[in-house]
Amino acid sequence: MIREARYWEPTEDGRVRCTLCPRDCRLRDGQAGFCSVRAAEGGRLVTRAWGRSTGFAVDPIEKKPLAHFRPGSKVLSFGTEGCNLGCQFCQNWNTSKARLGDEAAEDGFTPERVVALAREVGAPGIAFTYNDPVIWAEYAIDVARAAHTAGLFTVFVTAGYVTPAARAEIFPHMDAANVDLKAFTEEFYAHVTLGHLAPVLDTLEWLARATGVWVVVTNLLIPGLNDGVDETRALARWLVQHMGADVPLHLTGFHPDWRLRDRPPTPAGTLSAARAIARGEGLRHVYTGNVRDPEGQTTWCPGCGAAVIARDWHAVRSVALSGDACARCGTRIAGRFEARTVSSTTGARRRLGLPS
Repeated sequence: MIREARYWEPTEDGRVRCTLCPRDCRLRDGQAGFCSVRAAEGGRLVTRAWGRSTGFAVDPIEKKPLAHFRPGSKVLSFGTEGCNLGCQFCQNWNTSKARLGDEAAEDGFTPERVVALAREVGAPGIAFTYNDPVIWAEYAIDVARAAHTAGLFTVFVTAGYVTPAARAEIFPHMDAANVDLKAFTEEFYAHVTLGHLAPVLDTLEWLARATGVWVVVTNLLIPGLNDGVDETRALARWLVQHMGADVPLHLTGFHPDWRLRDRPPTPAGTLSAARAIARGEGLRHVYTGNVRDPEGQTTWCPGCGAAVIARDWHAVRSVALSGDACARCGTRIAGRFEARTVSSTTGARRRLGLPS
């Protein structure tokens, strides 16, 4: 289901230039970009990701992770192939590093069909995830439009590696976004992700200051690479200064995968210590992930300290909110709480297999 891409321009030497992400790929006919799904064909740039999926799952919204957006809701999650970063620690490498022809994905998933799947499984929202939806922006926008027409919400799970022009078209169609801030040093981005830090920080600040999208930041802590006390402190301080003290930060644990198998899993103590550091820098809502930590996964009122949304892993155990405020003291809790339920649902990803 090849479609012409929206973000490109011709170059003087006969190539096409992709303007979607900071990689600035310039391609001759027959060449694919770094992401593998955007390619030059017949003097134009095409996207090979439209209508393709590597699989669907019904997840709790907390798994994205989103702690302050419709807690307890279900969401239909899906992705395609490829990625515009080269993270050595990728935990979805079987799809994000797939190339066309690897048979990692199947065609035929029009926006209308994706919306129909969400309705069939009773999910009030759709999440674009697993591989970075920036590289399939055209498809994500089309699905998001269909989702909104059907009354469903949309979630964009991304590394934020996107150009200002493209993001201005993508995010008006998204209700929430989780942005994976891989680290807080250019050295890490250059050598471990094959990207750059500055464009991600620019995207984060723009999202917080210029859009109505509910934004959450995730930081995967890798032992010996980006888990230093000074780096965590600097990251948290930047978030407070540029995004505000209410932006939720999820500090998640690493496990060895793909090309980074020589590092141990992140100790739970490292996550707890990093959470304390980030809170000490003024962030009001800091969470731990990929470990069992009810203390670090519960939303606490910044006013009186009450547990306003108690969690265990991805399950919501209790809710003590009155509208968007703490039921005990009335302090407003930043977020989008239009829907909230107590749920023990956990999602299991499946490759296709949902009702057609």
